[in-house]
Amino acid sequence: MPTVEVFNMNREKVSEIELPDDIFSEPRYDRLLHEVVRYQRAKARQGTHATKNRSAVSGGGKKPYRQKGTGRARQGTTRAPHYRGGGVVFGPHPRSHAFKLPKKVRANALRSALSRRVVQSRLFVLDALELPGIKTRQMADLLGRFGIESALFVLPDRNANVELSARNIPNVTVLPSVGLNVYDVLRHRNLVLTVPAVQKIRERLAR
Repeated sequence: MPTVEVFNMNREKVSEIELPDDIFSEPRYDRLLHEVVRYQRAKARQGTHATKNRSAVSGGGKKPYRQKGTGRARQGTTRAPHYRGGGVVFGPHPRSHAFKLPKKVRANALRSALSRRVVQSRLFVLDALELPGIKTRQMADLLGRFGIESALFVLPDRNANVELSARNIPNVTVLPSVGLNVYDVLRHRNLVLTVPAVQKIRERLAR
């Protein structure tokens, strides 16, 4: 089991914790990570892009000119696709971009992402993370003490003081353990967990 140091908010070592092998010592699965990031990004797309076909655009009710005798090609409406202001052929319409991915694949990818942060020595464990109020300066000072700029903080449950204090800091995200995901782990250079959050992750990902 990998063993990491546990710090308090002043970066003073208070103890050590053993991380379970089946979660934090997973092999590196680049293909799974890629698939899960695609899955998350596709699921987050709104899919509200839309175009109008020839039946949806306004106008075009009158035949532009008579059928025969003009020497021009016959036309039935000025809202055909080849006319300016006409409908769009095969344009995008509202739809869902989401696709299915097995739960086991997503879980393995998350274990692999967490293990990568352990191997890179970019995982920090705090005994607790509590703030007396909503102050961005408090979170900025905490980041400064640990010498990190980009970090994902994972707490056991929602904490309004911590979330709102970190909201205006670039490249810093605070999530409850239930919201831990592959994309957010990979897009932040560092991962900061609390001891209770480690226990919640253990319950969620243990095999």
